[in-house]
Amino acid sequence: MRFLVVGGSGFLGGELVRQCLVAGHEVAATYLTRPGETAGVEWSPLDVRRREDVDALIDAFQPEVVVNAAYRQTDWATTATGAVNVALAVAAAGGRLVHVSSDTVFSGAAIRYDETCLPDPISPYGAAKAAAETAVNAIAPTSVTARTSLIIGDGGSPHEALVHALATGRAKGMLFTDDVRCPVHVVDLAAALLELAVSEYHGIHHVAGTDAISRYELGLLIARRDGLDADRLPSGLKADTNVPGPLDVRLECGMTQRRLRTRLRGARRFLG
Repeated sequence: MRFLVVGGSGFLGGELVRQCLVAGHEVAATYLTRPGETAGVEWSPLDVRRREDVDALIDAFQPEVVVNAAYRQTDWATTATGAVNVALAVAAAGGRLVHVSSDTVFSGAAIRYDETCLPDPISPYGAAKAAAETAVNAIAPTSVTARTSLIIGDGGSPHEALVHALATGRAKGMLFTDDVRCPVHVVDLAAALLELAVSEYHGIHHVAGTDAISRYELGLLIARRDGLDADRLPSGLKADTNVPGPLDVRLECGMTQRRLRTRLRGARRFLG
């Protein structure tokens, strides 16, 4: 199949590109500032905020499946308007869309959220993601919207980089003990997204790990795996800061997991 990964030079995008190639798909991918390092991929620059550029790229490549993993936490236009532009172009071309969303669409008031729960964001990024979901579902009703949580890998994720910087004194800050998520391994997440892409399913799906743990506990697991001094990791309460966003958000993935062959592991397993 012909896959286009929008945001292919990012952490998740790079794993999606790798797995597409391994599966024998024809792959194109986009980047904003610099192309990814994976060979055998048709890399194209793309600013998803420019609708005419999105239309032109999708019209030229004619992908059967588009996975949109592009976002910028501080930029509404990329996260929300960009998702609209991608959805419009995919719908016009008659392709299949998998849109990657986030647990930040929830406030944390309910703590546990399954695939039927409606967004109630309390941060600008969460609001942008929620707006994108609404638009994508309206424009491309046969698409998949996949909400996920903190994405972890084998050393390449932003959270892992932060843990290393804090443990070695190269950065200041803290890991919150009251900020709880369901981290997912990037390999599991990419495999699940590609499985959903070629399925008959549509609508909201939750793709996250089975363990609900704090960012601090996650940091301890990463430090121990990587041979760092876990005692050097500073901790604190997010509730005592002005950092926007929810505290405890746990994605319930039961419906999605029953549809998948891919097993979504918990952080204590994949970091243990």
